[in-house]
Amino acid sequence: MKFLTLIGVVALLWLVGLFVFADRVRGLTPAPEPERADAIVALTGPSAERVNAAIRLLEHDKGDRVLISGVNPEVRRRELRALTPGSDKLFNCCVDLGFEAENTVGNAQEIAAWAKSHDYKTLIVVTSDYHMPRSLVLIHSVAPGIKLTPYAVETPSLDNSRWWKAAVTARRMTLEYMKYLAVLGREGLHRLTGKHPERDPVFPGSTATSEASPEKAG
Repeated sequence: MKFLTLIGVVALLWLVGLFVFADRVRGLTPAPEPERADAIVALTGPSAERVNAAIRLLEHDKGDRVLISGVNPEVRRRELRALTPGSDKLFNCCVDLGFEAENTVGNAQEIAAWAKSHDYKTLIVVTSDYHMPRSLVLIHSVAPGIKLTPYAVETPSLDNSRWWKAAVTARRMTLEYMKYLAVLGREGLHRLTGKHPERDPVFPGSTATSEASPEKAG
């Protein structure tokens, strides 16, 4: 009986945490106007809106440069530029592409290496609203000395306060919540053991290419 009670309490706490997480996600948008930072980073995703938002921030002088992290190696620079609004001149001079990251952990490492290579101390982080909490934890984990300002891109389907009634939105929110809990658990373990394998980025700063750098084949 005590075991069943414990299971019930854990399940209730998990459910309450899910709704708290969802409320936090929904509160990230619309994103307030951020203060100027050293640079801007965008984590690639299912649409070009994250990249577009980062370029708009660059146009408004919210940072000196932009890193687009996690670009598909088969995507050429000119193809990505064609999908984004704004000045070609600005894109050519001040946008770097990172091709090494394959997941959010890789994004964090790629961002940390890039920021270190440029000696940046403050970053505006651009990603989708549901993806932002986990991204901030991971980036802060590998680059604890950098101040991060979130700039979340809205996911329209998650804006509904009854997100949990639709299977698609409920699944997305729940899956991201589970990933977020896993990241928190891993970070807690790192603190207990004093070991942090992701703390030293595996990607050299040169992985982010500028217009002057050769494009990857593809």
